[in-house]
Amino acid sequence: MLPALILFAATYVLMLVFSRYRPYIALGSAAVFIVTGMLPVNEILLNIDLNVLLMIAGTMGLVALFIGMDMMGAAMKPLQSNDVFISLMTRFSNPAIGILAGAVFTAVIQSSSASVGILQKLAAESLIPLSSAVFVLFGMNIGTCITAVLAAIGTNRSAKRTTLIHLMFNLIGTAVFTALFLLLPVTDWIAPLAPGNPAAQIAHTHTLFNIATTLLLLPFGSLLAWLATRILPDKAEDAAPVRPLEQLLHEYRSSRLNLGNAAIHTDALRQEVERMLALAAGNIQQCYQAVLDTDADAVARAEETEEQIDLINKDVSEYVSHILITAGNGMDVRAIESYFTISANAERIGDHAVNISDYVAVLQRKGIVFSQMARDEIAQMRQIAAAAMDQILHPDISSAAWLQAVADLEQQIDDMTELYREKHLQRMRKGECTAEACVLYSEMLTDFERIGDHVLNIAQAYAKMGAWGRCPGGGNG
Repeated sequence: MLPALILFAATYVLMLVFSRYRPYIALGSAAVFIVTGMLPVNEILLNIDLNVLLMIAGTMGLVALFIGMDMMGAAMKPLQSNDVFISLMTRFSNPAIGILAGAVFTAVIQSSSASVGILQKLAAESLIPLSSAVFVLFGMNIGTCITAVLAAIGTNRSAKRTTLIHLMFNLIGTAVFTALFLLLPVTDWIAPLAPGNPAAQIAHTHTLFNIATTLLLLPFGSLLAWLATRILPDKAEDAAPVRPLEQLLHEYRSSRLNLGNAAIHTDALRQEVERMLALAAGNIQQCYQAVLDTDADAVARAEETEEQIDLINKDVSEYVSHILITAGNGMDVRAIESYFTISANAERIGDHAVNISDYVAVLQRKGIVFSQMARDEIAQMRQIAAAAMDQILHPDISSAAWLQAVADLEQQIDDMTELYREKHLQRMRKGECTAEACVLYSEMLTDFERIGDHVLNIAQAYAKMGAWGRCPGGGNG
């Protein structure tokens, strides 16, 4: 192992010192690895896989790039005395033309490393001075954005905004550096860093551009994001709900996601289930308040939220079914099954919340008004339901005391349901409420009790994960 590391370090140093011979040094080093037995031929054949092939392809591409640059440098030597070419190069002393040329050239070949390499060769052959090359280099930083621009075609608004921020980053950096290089003798400061080596001087300028631009714009990241949002505002079609599980499932079906990485699956489920629980908790509060205020607008909002809950539950069901079909037994599979149980119960909580809001239409249509005592009891139901949902939104799954607290709340809900039903019967006997109001209130008590049952089911599913040592990201286990 040590000889291999020494040879690798020596190869790296030699490639730095003798940059003209990098391709041959790389090939010679590979040959030494095989000849000395550091990399036996029989082991090479046994250990070749897709990753190795990709590494070989990447290395050969890099070698080809260096060889091509050397060949290009040799071919360019005659241009030193070509009047037409010299006339073209002198035009780059105009910063605008240099920036435009660099941007267009890099956009055409779609490779900033290749375009910078070509510029370095031009400078090394004294075909373009550093004072002109820097402006071409700045343009190349703009041209390299073409790859991101092409990749953003057909993507959502967020992806396009990310591309726009990338473009603005390089445009602002180019504007700042162009002004600095025109106003100050920056090239005179850079040249002594690598005397007589124009290629290294260009490399230093390129590094300085990226580091300085990053430090300059780092405090203004939020401002760039705001500006990108102003330039590319949301469209109606972009308002579709986010469905991360659907995307992961698509990648899984396309064999782009390694199913063995269980952490990805479990974490994705955790985040979606927690989002689902938060939506359900908010809907419970909104629906109870809609009954108290007889608010039809709140009912409409609750129904929209319920659609989101149903959509998440659908995604969770499809996602879990595909994982369980192919995955084996183990802790992560049990955790995934628990999240499936939690999702199903969260969906039922959402259904009961919408059931409560549906009573608003009957109240309005028939002019039903609950007694003050009944309204006070409904407010108490809302408060206890909120407390129960808060417990499962912040689970301490390894704590028996937490599970007992949820069980106590569920029992309190059962006791309240029984007590309120008895009070309700007393009001009926006294004629203090209409028959229709009695029916609605009785249905509401049933929904209240069912919500408590599902909350306890969710807590028990979390507790199973705690017993296996599997803690959700938001828990305190």
